[in-house]
Amino acid sequence: MNELENKLARIRALLDQRHLDALLLQRVSSFAWASCGAASYINTASTTGEASLLITRAGPRYLITNNIEAPHYAREEGLEAQGWEFRLEPWHRANPAVAELTRGLKLGADLAYPGALDLSTEVARLRVDLLPEEQARMRAVSADSAEALGAAARAVQPGMSEMEIAALIEYEAQKRVAQPIVALVATDQRIFDYRHPLPTAKKLERYAMLIVCGRRQGLVCSLTRLVYFGRLPDEIRRKAEATARVDATVIAATRPGKTLGQVFGDLQQAYAQAGYADEWQLHHQGGSAAYEAREFFGLPGSPEPVKAGQVFAWNPSITGTKSEDTILVSQDGFEVLTATPGWPVWPVTVGERTVDRPAILEVY
Repeated sequence: MNELENKLARIRALLDQRHLDALLLQRVSSFAWASCGAASYINTASTTGEASLLITRAGPRYLITNNIEAPHYAREEGLEAQGWEFRLEPWHRANPAVAELTRGLKLGADLAYPGALDLSTEVARLRVDLLPEEQARMRAVSADSAEALGAAARAVQPGMSEMEIAALIEYEAQKRVAQPIVALVATDQRIFDYRHPLPTAKKLERYAMLIVCGRRQGLVCSLTRLVYFGRLPDEIRRKAEATARVDATVIAATRPGKTLGQVFGDLQQAYAQAGYADEWQLHHQGGSAAYEAREFFGLPGSPEPVKAGQVFAWNPSITGTKSEDTILVSQDGFEVLTATPGWPVWPVTVGERTVDRPAILEVY
């Protein structure tokens, strides 16, 4: 069974389970997942694209779009060769295909849709269980994104604005065909003030934080790196090393058979042991990733299971510092997918395992 056949079988099993006749996929992430990596968006910030997929339990499956985008989907995205039946409408008219094709059917959807059962959570659970082909693609985009962020970080100089630094991130990522759907930058005091720092015209003096979420064929990885010009102050070093210990602990705790809620409990305990018990309340801590930067956030009591073949991006932070990489969980442990070549690390021992966490790059 190839990747597409496997996914169609999983969709139809969900339809059987929920006693439905068809599933409508409108999200950019769901479209990419079901089509084995195709892009439905024009605006990269859109939740929904210019096309939807309709899969019926009886067999027929459709791509619903307009006359502008159809040639691109057919040829460049390879969806004609995948066997999708195209239902087109001129760009200036609403497409009636969903209503016509589902008349008399019980419909589910990955977003709110009139008359359809909301299956957004169930579809997200399908997306997070990566097949071997998807794991290979995630490794590739993660490695390229890590290389890109490392190159951007090493090119940073005092006097650059945060916007200029963001442009470096975006250039290095795009050059490697890793679309930077998120590029955040903070410098100096802004690192202490904001957890999601949109880049501004502020110029770097000594301390910079660079963040990227890289996407390719729908799959998204996330990572953060920090650079300091001069001798790293003791307070920042203490906080950064404590953050690294929290990060190493939560990575090692992310094992098959546990729930996200149980892993989150380990993370909370690690913050307390590091002397920063309340810091987890100041920023989300990450969670599972796949076709969204975060498919399920780590939350207290979350029942979502951790399974082999799933990807996680944790991002613990202690005010003024942060640690973030993307990992792939296996039955035997984990693999850090976004390790940056040549980047300094702090080795952290957790039980019998040493977990290397990215250190702050000091530039003299």
